[in-house]
Amino acid sequence: MIKGVGSGDRVAMRQSAMASAKAAKILSIPVILTVIDPKMNGEFFKEISDLFPGQEVIARSVPSFDAFDDPAVSKAIADAGRKKLVISGLWTSMCFAFTALTALEKGMDVYGIMDAAGDATPQAHTYGVERMLQAGVVPTTWITLVSEWMHDWKNPKAGDLVTEVYSKYNATIGI
Repeated sequence: MIKGVGSGDRVAMRQSAMASAKAAKILSIPVILTVIDPKMNGEFFKEISDLFPGQEVIARSVPSFDAFDDPAVSKAIADAGRKKLVISGLWTSMCFAFTALTALEKGMDVYGIMDAAGDATPQAHTYGVERMLQAGVVPTTWITLVSEWMHDWKNPKAGDLVTEVYSKYNATIGI
């Protein structure tokens, strides 16, 4: 569905998603990858799924906009055992927003990577983001997220994050 994004720079959005995924990999943060009808909508970003070899990209059996409606996704989220959910995706106003809103209803702390998301139009993206913010989703960008995960320069993975994430995705932190 990336080809239909008209709300912003698709390359920058894809890079934000990749930077977030690489940081999660480096820091051993659980990641759940999902897609709806990959034959019709397109496969999950291969460069991201390749970061997690052996991990299934869940092709949702329930074609709902809310990922929680799919039992495999709900189970994966429950199995991760985390209270905080960091989420992004296409479309901002539907799959991203509906899943984030359900996570809030379930009592999770929800963080939305807004620069890794997109929608068909700028208005759809803007109002999708606004709806999530009004409901309590904490907005973030990949660089803020990675920096929060790293916490400080004493993190033993700080060097890997500078080399593999910050410097490769146009951030000058630590360079």
